[in-house]
Amino acid sequence: MFKKYACYLSLGVLAAPLVVAAEALMPLPSLPTSPAPEPQSSQTAPLGSLATPPSSLETPSNSQTASPGPQPAAPDQLTAPTSLTAQCPALLRVDAPTLKLLQALYLQHGDAPLWSVNGRLANLREQLPLLADDGLDPSHYPLPASDAPDGLCADIEISQRYLLALHDLRYGRLSQARFEPLWRAQPLVEDHQAELLAIADPGLDNIAGAFEQARPRLVQYHNLRHVYIQQRQQALPHWQPLPSGPLLRPDMQDVRVPELTQRLFSEGYLSSPQVSVENTYGSELVDAVKSFQLNHSLQADGVIGPGTLNELNISPSVRREQLRLNLERLRWLAQDLEPSSVLVNVAAAQLTVYRDGLPVWQTRTQVGRAERQTPLLKSRVTRLTLNPTWTVPPTILREDKLPEIRRDQSFLSRQNLEVLDSEGQPLAPEDIDWEHPGNILLRQGAGPRNPLGRMVIRFPNPFSVYLHDTPSQGLFSKGPRAFSSGCVRVEQALQLRDWLLSPAERRRTDELLTTGLTHEFRLAAPLPILLSYWTVQADDQGRVVYAPDIYSRDGPLLSALGSVH
Repeated sequence: MFKKYACYLSLGVLAAPLVVAAEALMPLPSLPTSPAPEPQSSQTAPLGSLATPPSSLETPSNSQTASPGPQPAAPDQLTAPTSLTAQCPALLRVDAPTLKLLQALYLQHGDAPLWSVNGRLANLREQLPLLADDGLDPSHYPLPASDAPDGLCADIEISQRYLLALHDLRYGRLSQARFEPLWRAQPLVEDHQAELLAIADPGLDNIAGAFEQARPRLVQYHNLRHVYIQQRQQALPHWQPLPSGPLLRPDMQDVRVPELTQRLFSEGYLSSPQVSVENTYGSELVDAVKSFQLNHSLQADGVIGPGTLNELNISPSVRREQLRLNLERLRWLAQDLEPSSVLVNVAAAQLTVYRDGLPVWQTRTQVGRAERQTPLLKSRVTRLTLNPTWTVPPTILREDKLPEIRRDQSFLSRQNLEVLDSEGQPLAPEDIDWEHPGNILLRQGAGPRNPLGRMVIRFPNPFSVYLHDTPSQGLFSKGPRAFSSGCVRVEQALQLRDWLLSPAERRRTDELLTTGLTHEFRLAAPLPILLSYWTVQADDQGRVVYAPDIYSRDGPLLSALGSVH
């Protein structure tokens, strides 16, 4: 499921693979309990199409899963009372967590029907369509046509729809492990069952309040949702794709200038679609392009190349759908983001430090190329390597360094690279058959050319990735910034260090840095770090910033979410 990441210094690698459990399939909608390894046919799901559901969310028809009579429960499964299952046979196949939650909900009401109380079902019917403002499809939670439930089985089915809607709003409709796996040093400890019950029970008499409580408590989520609501209330803008062509630089003349002008005018970057007579790419249009580039995480140089052209040509409908699919990603993010932590958005190549739930510092990063992607993970920053040496990872050694050495062995001295055997003992470069070098290591000493800069920020993970300083400072002005072999290069890395350490620790690390020698420094208070991925965000003023989908993940996620009716 995960690619191998060769971006490391130490030889100790944590072996902690993500465990993906099989999906349990039920004839009635059940609350997800584990990620699904394979998508199930939407034709068999009674609640509507979901291409890749979380565990227990969608179900095949009874002919595929059920035998003619009731099935005995496994010792670790809960079963409904015999009298109830005789009336509602589908409950025999409801998974244990969902059945437990239903039983707890009804127990708090003396096992009385919940939806025959005057107004409850009508309120639920009124609120479910509003979930479209969160990017969820209300048709996934169908209710009976009548406001008077016909019997206990119908009442239970409505309760399942209600709980499922709360679950999807709180934790996401799709399984993150299925689409964008995130490795965690420690598993999530949240009790989803207890949390949902605490929302669902009092919410029976305030459905709108229950849905509001279920929404993630992230500023990012509420800002993006507000923008999405505004856009859904407006007609889609319209623009034509721009044709490809050579690089367009300021003051050049090009037949595409009228179309470019109209394109930027249609999205509000220009006050007028008027074009110069000579089709000149003039200063006003250049400034509009720079603003567009800033809002799409591109290098704001006014030059229109393939990257800018690609972002200009994304259709209005896809742009709107990006808002919706990133609401789903933010529902995932809300489960892992702690009030005081370091958050890296890999897609935007951006790092933010949070204190008490508020962003206090932000900087640019460089992340892994598409063929060497930066993994998504949650861990804790535990130590710094000061004045690091760099042991060239095997992939980089094989694909990058050996070809250079074969062309010119002086590459080793120019790059301050030392050749070592597998035991770490120095070898003479002239004694090595570079066509078949065997089990060798290359190590670069600490210094200004070291690709790790002056400091490495380490956190346990099985991918051997880390944050680090870099001498490649010029690349931070680019966009997108997918340049590394998987690790995260940090602009102003020493300022990030200041946010990680106490004043006394900062003074001590300053002393160690001045020695020029390699030192390992452990943090007195490890800080959570989260590497996540989302491709659009909004601020509290409604400004929307997109990030190029550098790892091509938006398409599969959008296909799985389907459309909102």
